[in-house]
Amino acid sequence: MSQPTANHLPGLYVRTLGQGTDLVLVHGWGMHSGIWEDVIEALVDDYRVTYLDLPGYGYSRSATSDYSLESLSRTIAAVAPPTAVWIGWSLGGMIAQRLAIAAPERVAKLVLVGSSPCFVRRPDWPHALDYRVLHAFAENLSRDYRATLKRFLALEVHGSEHEVALLRQLRELVFQHGEPDTAALRAGLTLLETVDLRSELGRIVCPALLLLGRRDNLVPVAAGEATCRLLSNARLHVFEDAAHAPFFSHLSEFISHLRAFVDD
Repeated sequence: MSQPTANHLPGLYVRTLGQGTDLVLVHGWGMHSGIWEDVIEALVDDYRVTYLDLPGYGYSRSATSDYSLESLSRTIAAVAPPTAVWIGWSLGGMIAQRLAIAAPERVAKLVLVGSSPCFVRRPDWPHALDYRVLHAFAENLSRDYRATLKRFLALEVHGSEHEVALLRQLRELVFQHGEPDTAALRAGLTLLETVDLRSELGRIVCPALLLLGRRDNLVPVAAGEATCRLLSNARLHVFEDAAHAPFFSHLSEFISHLRAFVDD
């Protein structure tokens, strides 16, 4: 039975299920915690899993935040166990990185799924998106945010095995927890476009696991390899037939690698 976590930001949707080692799941831009449904089901018999909708998303639509990376990490940390394995997908992985840098005692292990310390290309960081891609999404939000979200979902699964079926599933899921707040969507894209955590990654002392899809159009494998070199204790696994959401497209393989890392 799920229970709301007490003493959290008003309007923030948080649930905890199961018993065992604490895991915290943080979803990515444009989505909500429902994206983790199959992952939670596969883990809840052996772990205590905390999951939430970020402020402005899904059931947390009324939760207000200044939406800086620091504010988001503090908001989530306030409703999370004192120490946990943090599992962040895409933007959620960037939030988890920020917490591991600022409060290392809170993060026992770090799992970054389709995530990066820097999502846009820079002169010394070629393995990322052209900033104009994210900027175009931001400009289109005000015109038709539903269509913009659906285009972003298409980018996330493009090239993946069973791409058409996966895209259909994501489009059915995206508004399942309700409509996201457009201001939160816009602020999230700004974070992806502007944040660069590379210079601070050396402060992350916990073991880290990077899980990337070979066909990911947002975070290429080269970004994962470069990130591992910036971390003191990191390893990388690549899902050969997956794109940006390997936990969604290759659940069994994802759970196998996650369990091995958590239990090691």
